[in-house]
Amino acid sequence: MKKVGIVGLGEYLPKRILTNADLEKMVDTSDEWITTRTGIKERRIAAEGEATSDMAIKAAREALEQARLKPLELDLIVVATITPDMPFPSVASMLQSALGAKHAVAFDVSAACAGFVYALSIAQQFVANGTYRNALVIGAETLSAVTDWQDRNTCVLFGDGAGAAVLAEVHSGGILATYLGCDGSKTGLLNLPAGGSKKPASLKTLESREHFIKMQGNELFKIAVKTMTDAAETVLKQAGLTFRDVNLIIPHQANARIILAVGKKLGIDEEKIFLNIEKHGNISSASTVTALVEAVRSGRVKKGDIILLDAFGAGLVWGACLIKW
Repeated sequence: MKKVGIVGLGEYLPKRILTNADLEKMVDTSDEWITTRTGIKERRIAAEGEATSDMAIKAAREALEQARLKPLELDLIVVATITPDMPFPSVASMLQSALGAKHAVAFDVSAACAGFVYALSIAQQFVANGTYRNALVIGAETLSAVTDWQDRNTCVLFGDGAGAAVLAEVHSGGILATYLGCDGSKTGLLNLPAGGSKKPASLKTLESREHFIKMQGNELFKIAVKTMTDAAETVLKQAGLTFRDVNLIIPHQANARIILAVGKKLGIDEEKIFLNIEKHGNISSASTVTALVEAVRSGRVKKGDIILLDAFGAGLVWGACLIKW
């Protein structure tokens, strides 16, 4: 099996910024209430007509440029998203065409907020076993399109954006271990009820606002803390490492209280935890990869560092990935 690492990164965030002050004018909430409970101050919102594929393309081009890889040399495209442009075809197929990567195999992965870690693990296997030489892995979401802007409990949480990573064989370091999990018995805690085959779009589903995210936040909080803690411990055990070996943890940016609670359970200093939720909110599958991009850009990740990606989302699904930079 070949060693596989990240050789290029890219990010795209929409220009429009929606602040807590803006939300105060839309629903019964306050900056203090949102900040105390989530750690979020603002989030990015896609422009009118700006779809998930549009954001994914921009992040992808930056990652390919950094990797010095031409689209025609690309073998595999995996896009993690729960907000595709349309049910089919896949965002990955649209991306293949837009990039001119006509030799690349392309498909989407639906694993909600753990989507990037899932997609990264899948792509790694293809490159490690020699099936493909490289892969473009993207997390991209337009959550504003499925957010109920009348629901004060959920509309404060979500934002839009995309992040991309190029995987290829490396001589040292790279992805050391991955761990994925699922508990399908708890699908009702976080979902989008209508628009699929179970509840096709109708006047009734529209009137009952079933085409928006529904979430049982209090229950999810407890499960997320336990699951992300367990995932981090499991992936480190697989790699034969301890938390002392980890230089930085980059968690899914769902809620600052969840993230800090996980750090406390693991006995990790806050200085070792990367947070950008204040500016972006929860971008689901794009959350972990955009945080990774910004951690690298800001100098928080250096050559030789060991970083831990840790994510949890609807499904319920979770995943962790250990990388030596």
